Amino acid sequence: MNIRSGPSACRILGIDPGSQRTGFGIIDVDAAGKLTHVHHGALAVADEETFPLRLKRIFDGLAAIIEAHQPAECGIERVFMARNPDSALKLGQARGAAICAVAAKGLAVHEYAPTEIKQAVVGSGRGDKTQVQHMVGILLGLKGPLQPDAADALAIAVTHAHTRASLARVGIPRTAWRRR
Repeated sequence: MNIRSGPSACRILGIDPGSQRTGFGIIDVDAAGKLTHVHHGALAVADEETFPLRLKRIFDGLAAIIEAHQPAECGIERVFMARNPDSALKLGQARGAAICAVAAKGLAVHEYAPTEIKQAVVGSGRGDKTQVQHMVGILLGLKGPLQPDAADALAIAVTHAHTRASLARVGIPRTAWRRR
């Protein structure tokens, strides 16, 4: 099923950016809010000779996935503060390559903090990776263990599906949701 954006039905790409592995997950959400798994995986880029080649592989890989699966919307994890400044910079650059791949294909990028993703999927902003993997499997009816990066990407897609449905019901911008 190839669903383009409509008032309630949509194909969503979730991206979990990383400088060594970038997870991706694609789901369909129908008018009733039913989630269906389409595709998931991870782009392993750590074996590239240079860091710029890693970024190019992330860009090219995501562009090919977008071309093949035709998502209408995209969710991506927002950068969090890391203890190691070098790691944070590399993560930010990998995230930038992913965002550029999505934007180059004409899709809007919706950003979610790690706590928002865990809250939407696990029910608590402090859930761990194992809980996220387990709940993504349940929500999408997947059998067997999920690779962590792909599970996180699917969780981001699920978060976006839930958020867009809430926005449609409430009718106010997402930025207005935050408590003051």
